[in-house]
Amino acid sequence: MNSSLNAARRLWELGEARTDVVDVLVVGLGATGAGAALDAASRGLSVAAVDAHDLAFGTSRWSSKLIHGGLRYLASGQVGVARESAVERDALLRFTAPHLVSAHPYLLPLTPAVPRARAATVMAGYRLGDALRAAAGTPRRLLPGPSRLGAERALTLAPALRVDDLRGALLSWDGRVVDDARLVVALARTAAAHGARILTRCRALTLAGDGARVRDELTGEEFDIRARAVINATGVWAGGLTPSVALRPSRGTHLVLRPGALGALRAGLHVPIPGERARFALVLPQADGRVYAGLTDEPLDGPIPDVPEAPESDVAFLLEVLGTALDRPLSRADVAGAFAGLRPLVDTTDTTDAAGARASAGGPTADLSRRHAVLRSPDGVVTVVGGKLTTYRRMAEDAVDAACPLARASRTARLPLVGAGPVRPGTPGRLARRYGSEAWALRELMRADPALAEPVALGITRAELVWAVRHEGALDTADLLDRRTRIGLVPEDRAAALPAAEAALAYS
Repeated sequence: MNSSLNAARRLWELGEARTDVVDVLVVGLGATGAGAALDAASRGLSVAAVDAHDLAFGTSRWSSKLIHGGLRYLASGQVGVARESAVERDALLRFTAPHLVSAHPYLLPLTPAVPRARAATVMAGYRLGDALRAAAGTPRRLLPGPSRLGAERALTLAPALRVDDLRGALLSWDGRVVDDARLVVALARTAAAHGARILTRCRALTLAGDGARVRDELTGEEFDIRARAVINATGVWAGGLTPSVALRPSRGTHLVLRPGALGALRAGLHVPIPGERARFALVLPQADGRVYAGLTDEPLDGPIPDVPEAPESDVAFLLEVLGTALDRPLSRADVAGAFAGLRPLVDTTDTTDAAGARASAGGPTADLSRRHAVLRSPDGVVTVVGGKLTTYRRMAEDAVDAACPLARASRTARLPLVGAGPVRPGTPGRLARRYGSEAWALRELMRADPALAEPVALGITRAELVWAVRHEGALDTADLLDRRTRIGLVPEDRAAALPAAEAALAYS
């Protein structure tokens, strides 16, 4: 079946969803929900998947863009979580999304804030992480091992580092995704290619074990979708549909630094957070010249917003932390934008998770286990929560196993996503990194209509906006600017690109 998602297909499949009984209804189209739709559809089950907003509207577009091997979890004794992360990283790097996920170098500057004993401990952790890489089967050519660099070499990779008292740096490698929202789009489209009905702008009002009451947010019409099994994959919002699910949301804030703010940065940075034993701020350069820097880990109290805001206190905190390692401290003027995401951490106050981790009531959310949980409510709804972007596939597999215990075994560990095929010679590198084997189709689109080759912002062309409307399910300008591309992370870039996004919608 065709993998293209667009307004016409949505309308057709919306009509089918009103009358059919599907094997599996998935609610939520972030990474885990889209992954569950793909997992179920690839097993031969009939699937409908709905989201109140758009693909990757929630937490999945606000991640650190890391596909990591779980080094942090080793430090906290969560060996099982770390091993699972390394296995899932391997699947993404080698089999399912090699066009979107690749290895990236990271430096830990050896400043006075990192005593020699601590540096030795961190390097030992890096070597343990490398052992997990080997155990997962990831070859060194895809993910090199750790090493120690002298100060001169460290400054060639990160010239913005403070020179005074710099003893060098520890170099490690881990995975990163070019764009977390694009990973979700690839998952949803691959699910659609296997027959799943991907229905955005469809809000689940109530859930039961045999289906859901749904409202089409574009028309206001309400209807029922009937299903033999229901999976709640709405992440931090899961408790709103399944009240028995207890979560402790955590807010993670990132800064978007202007191009050039950190010079010619060629590697990511791990900057120790003062007073924390095993937490670091992350600095990650982007192909478009921007730099993302994060990450806070603050408990969220009260109502859960659809789009969380990054408070100025988080911005100030991150700037202060980064300043401890930089030759020139960053100012608020270096920050072009900021974004915050909410982690759906499982509340283990009264229960112990599968890793044996227990959190005390009111304790720091940074101390909560990142192991996911699959829960069944009394009415039969299966809810999957917790976890992280790296392990979305395993979370999806576990959820489908629980919802459909008689189904055939999962096959997604080696199932390539849309775009994972060979890239034609001569394909521009930026297009290849974002579209993989489909990049050539975008080149053909630009050749057929040269006006579509015009850049909109950050090197993104009008053709990419049109492609998103025709094939990636984008229904409005927010879909185009905030999720299919990340132009909207900087308000002035978003305003400049808005006319082009409006024009692209006419190509549907």
